[in-house]
Amino acid sequence: MSKKPAFSKGDHVVYPTHGVGKIQGIEEQEIAGEKLELIVIEFDKDRMVLRVPSAKAEQSGLRSLSSPDQMKEALKTLKGKSKVRRTMWSRRAQEYEAKINSGDPVAIAEVVRDLFRNANQPDQSYSERQLYQAALNRLAREFAAVEAIDEEDATVKLEDMLQKAAA
Repeated sequence: MSKKPAFSKGDHVVYPTHGVGKIQGIEEQEIAGEKLELIVIEFDKDRMVLRVPSAKAEQSGLRSLSSPDQMKEALKTLKGKSKVRRTMWSRRAQEYEAKINSGDPVAIAEVVRDLFRNANQPDQSYSERQLYQAALNRLAREFAAVEAIDEEDATVKLEDMLQKAAA
């Protein structure tokens, strides 16, 4: 049996498909006659509460916030050269969606970088804009939590980095 991750009340955590949330507590519930220890995570942005069994936390991809070094790596990726493959959009969109839902800040930064459009570039389709916005929001939330800044400030800083990298 793997060791339980040491999550405690008040910790910011990342759940792959929902992004950054805050642990409200750890509670026991009886489900189908079995006692389960559940990690209660609140996602303010989505007005959602998620209960993850402690025993399945690691398996579900629940993790602590990125370290400042991990975030630096994601920001380095963000400033890198865009790598858009010439495959069908539907295939690329699936890959981008998978990266966003992976919860990996470097993979999410790749999506933001690849879908970013400068003022002088052609307009994006609606689905491109949706994916870009989802990835940017996810990255900004974690960046804000790691840097202990406001989410809007984080978004502005990230977009500023993208503008400078594209110039």
